[in-house]
Amino acid sequence: MKLCELFGQGKTVFSCEVFPPKKTSPVDSIYKTLDGLKDIHPDFISVTFGAGGSQVNQTTHEIASIIQNQYHTPAMAHLTCMAAGREDVDRLLAELKADGVENILALRGDPNPNFPPKTDFTYASDLVSYIRANSDFGVSAACYPEGHLESPDPVSDIRHLKEKVDAGAQHLVSQLFFDNEDFFRFLERCRIAGINVPIEAGIMPVLSKSSIQRMVSMCGASLPRKLTRILARYGDNPEAMREAGIAYAIDQISDLIAGGVDGIHLYTMNNPQVAKQISDSLFSIRQV
Repeated sequence: MKLCELFGQGKTVFSCEVFPPKKTSPVDSIYKTLDGLKDIHPDFISVTFGAGGSQVNQTTHEIASIIQNQYHTPAMAHLTCMAAGREDVDRLLAELKADGVENILALRGDPNPNFPPKTDFTYASDLVSYIRANSDFGVSAACYPEGHLESPDPVSDIRHLKEKVDAGAQHLVSQLFFDNEDFFRFLERCRIAGINVPIEAGIMPVLSKSSIQRMVSMCGASLPRKLTRILARYGDNPEAMREAGIAYAIDQISDLIAGGVDGIHLYTMNNPQVAKQISDSLFSIRQV
């Protein structure tokens, strides 16, 4: 199933993201995560792409195949310009198609100093265009409610996003954010610009002060006053911080669903217990 077919069916799409195990861990270790996620019945699961190295990228393909064929859940495999040249893309697409995986998230990716970047595709829009022209995969792309870190202004950011959609992206998944008003303003700008494909809101539960500080430094997401108060009050108490962070994510998702978002994409960090706690709390409103 192409992911774009999931939308417009009268309910909010709910999806999850997992990442491959570390190089020192066997790929089979992902089963514990997937076993936990199957009980929440996500509409699809995405699998991140390694920043470099063929083994990491091969593992992405293996996990997507496991999700598709053993868990019978639509899988979306990530591909990045930085880590995959034209030959890599052709090979991975052939392997994924042979395993029944039908969906790709096309990204530029981030540079890794340990691996020289591939140069066949400069931007995500180039990768989107190539995949759509040379295969029948469903193609998704990323978007940034607060703007990409390298974008000079919101107008330029929306213009580049429109280029990805015009190149053939059929569905967008947002970077994490913590203030829903940022997302709703972004959504309005997209619709004004003629970006009318489904846009999922990317949500990451805040489970510790250190993890959120690291993620904010990487992606540039801002912290609203409500969340900074939570961090100040509970940041030095791991158990309390975990529960407060989950409660914040549940409240955020509830508000987004009430606002009519197309979908929720939960960044699980391979923690199925947290994903299940959030999903269970939202089960009734997910069906409305």
